[in-house]
Amino acid sequence: MVSGNVGCLYRQLIMPPPLLTLQDIHLTFGTTPLLSGAALSVSTGDRVCLVGRNGSGKSTLLRLAGGLLRSDSGRRFAQPGATIRYLPQEPDFSEFATTLAYVEAGFDDGAAGDRHRAAYLLEQLGLNGTEDPSLLSGGEARRAALARVLAPEPDILLLDEPTNHLDLPGIEWLERELNGLRSGIVLISHDRRLLERLSRVTVWLDRGITRQLDVGFSGFEAWRDTVLEQEELDRHKLGRKIVMEEDWLRYGVTARRKRNQKRLADLHALRKKRKELRGAAGGVKMRAAEGDLSGRLVAVAEGVTKAFGDRVVVRDFSTRILRGDRVGIVGPNGAGKTTLLNLLTGVLAPDTGSVAIGTNLAQVTVDQRRDVLDPDRTLTQTLTGGAGDSVTVAGQTRHVIGYMKDFLFAPEQANTPVGVLSGGERARLTLALAFAKPSNLLVLDEPTNDLDLETLELLQELLADYAGTVLLVSHDRDFIDRVVTSVIATEGDGRWIEYAGGYSDMLAQRGPAKAIAPPVQAKAKAETQPRVNTKRMTFKDRHALETLPARIAAQEADVAKMTAMLEDPDLYTRDPARFAATTASLEAARRALASAEEQWLELEMLREELGG
Repeated sequence: MVSGNVGCLYRQLIMPPPLLTLQDIHLTFGTTPLLSGAALSVSTGDRVCLVGRNGSGKSTLLRLAGGLLRSDSGRRFAQPGATIRYLPQEPDFSEFATTLAYVEAGFDDGAAGDRHRAAYLLEQLGLNGTEDPSLLSGGEARRAALARVLAPEPDILLLDEPTNHLDLPGIEWLERELNGLRSGIVLISHDRRLLERLSRVTVWLDRGITRQLDVGFSGFEAWRDTVLEQEELDRHKLGRKIVMEEDWLRYGVTARRKRNQKRLADLHALRKKRKELRGAAGGVKMRAAEGDLSGRLVAVAEGVTKAFGDRVVVRDFSTRILRGDRVGIVGPNGAGKTTLLNLLTGVLAPDTGSVAIGTNLAQVTVDQRRDVLDPDRTLTQTLTGGAGDSVTVAGQTRHVIGYMKDFLFAPEQANTPVGVLSGGERARLTLALAFAKPSNLLVLDEPTNDLDLETLELLQELLADYAGTVLLVSHDRDFIDRVVTSVIATEGDGRWIEYAGGYSDMLAQRGPAKAIAPPVQAKAKAETQPRVNTKRMTFKDRHALETLPARIAAQEADVAKMTAMLEDPDLYTRDPARFAATTASLEAARRALASAEEQWLELEMLREELGG
């Protein structure tokens, strides 16, 4: 374990001079010190993750590193000529007519090749460069800002939550892009998987100071726990020493006045030290108020199809969700995750097929838009419904201040309007509201947005212990792996398939050829890189095109037959071996069917392209 300042000196001895350093940084907002001796050092090729609780000052430290803020005291040094780019949470698009103009403005010299890289990055992020920045959604604005900071390939990249508003394909693309850069990178993110794969150094900002671990994020949690345990032991020892000194003060011999006065001064110093010693912030205490048990079947979908105009979002989808299941729904933005979620909960009716909703369901929904929050109401009014100063949680009446503390709100925030809360605070407030209601079905639509890592850990533990059923939409790969028992993933063209296990299990079952690709990116590539008609249809191609429809029909019949067999609730008890064999055969049949459909589509497109 190495402290922040010592860590920087150590790295300077064994590495080339850093391109950027912060030393002994102090900054106070109002009367509360935010940074009290923080440090940071970045060299070429560094991969640094900056971690800490929401409100600990991570974004502020990153802005100081980028030269966008000035500290009260301390030293910032950047090597002359070093290029530094900072990704803001809220980019400024004023004075730019298009997204391409905004991205190109991030270059220093306007070299001829810059326009090509800017256009390439925008395309990879699902934009074409002609968009009006004033009309961008939150996700589009974030992608444009990413393109701007990545385009110059700067010496240092300072990235504050770069995965916000990105879907899974976008996150995985960004991961690959960052891995290929020579830039020194400092990264703030709640995406554990991204931190684990990218970082090689961890800087922990806690109670105003930084501690550095020369290991990536994968080693952080065990190290953090060791640090906190040692602090607790030190506080215990200090407390015992104070008790001993107080005992001496009351009952000791007072003849030698000078010595006694020194011991009294030492006691005052110890008391002052304990008073000034800022203990680790309290933990979030989450517990969902559970309702009565639901029926064994929560939702049964059979042959469900849903379309909006000519676009089929869900095509012939079937599933059975049982009490206690924790189901994740994954796919790129625009694939129809929320539509599928609404079908499974009865909010939307299917065009064809049927959805049967189980009995005795008490549903609580956490929506990523947080529409349940009124910005003009205070925290107390929001939690109590505007009546009194108590809230009922799990059948017990609690004072609202105590319940607020469980979610890391200070008592003085009781009368704070919701509209001035940070994104992380609004996320915690939404969870506090949801978990106070009795439920046996939790529907979570992107619940991890704006949550810090420690709150994420506790949310995961709550969901693991929750006796009811969980339906989860998320782009957080690690969170999905830790929480769900099965994953429903899009296969394109409105097709969805359910896989046992988490996100990593889904990838293993799909194989590398079935990676999720954003439809908007595929469309952009098709528009910018038209197919050259250099192919011809062979006899084998024409034969396949003629015979595939009959084969697809037979495969569909096989899938339907095996699906019907598995719908027998007694099959597993009566014949476990047959159940296992049928399940395996069904998965193989579904993969074969998808492959045949894709082959037919490719051949049909080729036939049309060649003019019949």
